[in-house]
Amino acid sequence: MSNVLKVKRWVKARQHPLARLAHAAYTGFRGFEIPVIPVLHGALYALHVGLSNGWGWMTRVFYWTPLFKTRIDGPARRLYVYGGMPLVTGSVRIRVGEACRISAHTTISGRWSGTRTPELDIGANVGIGWQTTIAVGSRVVLGDNVRIAGRALLAGYPGHPMDTRARAAGQPDTEDQIGDIVLEDDVWLGTGVTVSAGVRIGRGTVVAAGSVITRDLPANVLAGGVPARVLRPLTGEPDEAVT
Repeated sequence: MSNVLKVKRWVKARQHPLARLAHAAYTGFRGFEIPVIPVLHGALYALHVGLSNGWGWMTRVFYWTPLFKTRIDGPARRLYVYGGMPLVTGSVRIRVGEACRISAHTTISGRWSGTRTPELDIGANVGIGWQTTIAVGSRVVLGDNVRIAGRALLAGYPGHPMDTRARAAGQPDTEDQIGDIVLEDDVWLGTGVTVSAGVRIGRGTVVAAGSVITRDLPANVLAGGVPARVLRPLTGEPDEAVT
């Protein structure tokens, strides 16, 4: 046992007056804090926030957004990419409508093993929250005014085959495992929603947080559950069950 460790144990045991004194001194030093001076620290906080926001604006406008737009077909006017740059993997064609907001923690992946280039079509005024993954097997369509909360998964392809030997050999998924995903205009997915391949969600439908959608949903309903089912029609009144 090293001498340093022996001293630490001796101090922690506090069985000797010197050990108790050393422990008290260390505890006091560890808990030392500077009193808050409202005028001084308030000004420093405002300066910190201003500099952080200014730096974030500059990097978003002059760096992250232009770099991300090199992966997009078309102008993608008034695109707001916040927090950095979304991760794009694989070969995927991306089209983005006007006035969209996309978190930098979004992952967009394209299936690499097919003969057709996967396509992601994002309409106008779409919001995609943080830690959302859009796995494009063949085609994913997000209509106008779609809202996707954080940690959602649009699983257009699985990435691995069902056969155990093929999977162990590193072979890709098969054609029967992929499918289009379509979110029609005004759809809202709550936090942590998973959408399976081959699913279409009707216009204006809202899906509750944590749901797993394995089959088509009609328009203008509230859906939820694992697997998701229609809970009730939407009447236009606010609902507190969806986040």
